[in-house]
Amino acid sequence: MHPREKLAELERLAELGGGEARLRKQHEQGKLTARERVEALFDPGSFEEIDKLVMHRCQDFGMERQLVPGDGVVAGHGRIDGRPVYAFAQDFTVFGGSLSETNAAKIVKIMDLAMKMGAPIVGLNDSGGARIQEGVLSLGGYADIFLRNTLASGVIPQISAIMGPCAGGAVYSPAITDFIVMVEGTSYMFVTGPDVIRTVTHEEVTKEELGGALTHNAMSGVAHFTVPDDRACLRLVRDLLGYLPSNNLDEPPVRETVDPADREDETLDRLVPESPNQPYDMLDLVHAVVDDGVFLEVQRLYAQNVIVGFARLAGRPVGVVANQPAHLAGTLDIDASLKAARFVRFCDAFNVPLVTFEDVPGFLPGTRQEYGGIIKHGAKLLYAFAEATVPKVTVITRKAYGGAYCVMSSKHIRTDANFAWPSAEIAVMGPEGAVNILYKRELEAATNPEPLRAQKVAEFREKLANPYVAASRGFVDEVIRPRETRRKLIAALAGLQNKRDRNPPKKHGNIPL
Repeated sequence: MHPREKLAELERLAELGGGEARLRKQHEQGKLTARERVEALFDPGSFEEIDKLVMHRCQDFGMERQLVPGDGVVAGHGRIDGRPVYAFAQDFTVFGGSLSETNAAKIVKIMDLAMKMGAPIVGLNDSGGARIQEGVLSLGGYADIFLRNTLASGVIPQISAIMGPCAGGAVYSPAITDFIVMVEGTSYMFVTGPDVIRTVTHEEVTKEELGGALTHNAMSGVAHFTVPDDRACLRLVRDLLGYLPSNNLDEPPVRETVDPADREDETLDRLVPESPNQPYDMLDLVHAVVDDGVFLEVQRLYAQNVIVGFARLAGRPVGVVANQPAHLAGTLDIDASLKAARFVRFCDAFNVPLVTFEDVPGFLPGTRQEYGGIIKHGAKLLYAFAEATVPKVTVITRKAYGGAYCVMSSKHIRTDANFAWPSAEIAVMGPEGAVNILYKRELEAATNPEPLRAQKVAEFREKLANPYVAASRGFVDEVIRPRETRRKLIAALAGLQNKRDRNPPKKHGNIPL
């Protein structure tokens, strides 16, 4: 065979993957093939493949007669919105996308290149797990990948798309990465599958119930996004990367916007209800102030008492953290603390300024929270905000009570600009609770305590449950009209563009894990 013909034949075999029948089955399951996914992820014509002709070296169990160029993973680099990005896509049509020694080496090579070039890495996961025929060589390949994930953490953005099975040891690579996107109906993640669970614990559970997209987005908090199909998944990955810098030394990409920086929204003046116990949707505020009302919410279905996600202000990406009074009254609990802390630390690692909208009555009370370690988990969010050196701006819309006031990016933990609306209530606790403690004896002695209680509540609200005591001490820089929020945020962030802050020299801190 002529050398040119030999090359053409090998490339044809690589592109054919596991063969026509398996490629067809992939489509029948509602999934794109690995190569189709790569093409959809990158800018048209920009993908350059690496190690297309790599083959496994296993000589056991008849594997020596089953050689497929590429060995079950497509790896390379291309451009997304013109910026360099590295990626690997597991090919389920070749040995079920299972990880072999050479397959892992391809992934490791692409991760090492991404680190050297300071570019994001995207993993498209669709694999049956370790290649059993290779034993410990396959397991070693997983560990090689885990090490790279860990070393790359906080240096380059890492995104995992789960587009099929991801089970056993394979789950720990996505778990270390920054964001996990799961496709509904075709993807699942778990450490041990339904069969093992049935044998060991006698629990009956399906793959979808155990580790499907909804399970990990709404219940476990393992995943960050859920999407209906492969193409939506890849569009989301592209969209997400548009908010992020290529690495921890770069600034996030700025986009042109026609949304005026001085735009005011008078509906915000009526957002907070008259009654302090009445809920409202904090997303209304977020959408009203960010550029063009566009907000990419992260972990939308998990711990809904706190909102996190990406937006732009005057074209510049920001990370938004907000209490949600419409869910559990906006209290902080274990799940919300973990969700927000991880997001804050990501933004800080990648130079994304933090904007916090605060309406928090405190930490969620109860034995379940205390036994679950709310002290330790709440401290993670405190630690994350205090540790962050990126520009930080906070707006208190209503309640800012007790320890939760301190935690939610207060002035005392190095927040640069702190604003409050006139409706803000900054105090150790709410007026009703405070009066019950401060005037306990008087109320017990009174024949009819209700008029006295109402009078004292009104006095307390007038004296302490407002933003002006905090403003008089400089804990709030300015009390602003709600309609001015967008303009004030943009002006504050513009003034913080050259901010330089640093933490004491150390190997690393000891966050309360």
